[in-house]
Amino acid sequence: MKKNTSSKGLINFLEEDIPFNKHLGIKVEKAENGFARLFLPYKPEFTGDARRPALHGGILSTLIDTCGGIAVWSCCQLEDRIATIDMRVDYLRPAPQADLLAESRVRLMGNRVGNVQTVIFARESPDKIIAEGRAVYNIRRHNAQKDQDRVSASVE
Repeated sequence: MKKNTSSKGLINFLEEDIPFNKHLGIKVEKAENGFARLFLPYKPEFTGDARRPALHGGILSTLIDTCGGIAVWSCCQLEDRIATIDMRVDYLRPAPQADLLAESRVRLMGNRVGNVQTVIFARESPDKIIAEGRAVYNIRRHNAQKDQDRVSASVE
């Protein structure tokens, strides 16, 4: 797979320039060549059911979506645009009130679509998968957008 030309730029963009990621505290531990590992530090506000206690499923699906998108983006240029087309999450066990890691691997990378598989586990228990997901991402290449803009401008 093609490596992103600026892994540091991608990491900085995802941690600092996407407000939702920054709000959650998502940190990129690794993003290269179709693989991404994200760290999400535990916050009490992430608890969905305090009686269990367990983290909210929305936190897990967000982590799966974000990690999968970064894995695809690691095969692209920072200027390319990545958007989720479809995503499936299997919740395998309640998520403990603990720091989480997500790991995504690109399974198929095309020119316009990337297919990714992701697993989530607690940092303290890497052998116990909490949730897994599969997602498909649309890729809008930066150069393709310029070409489309030129065609649109010439039609007008």
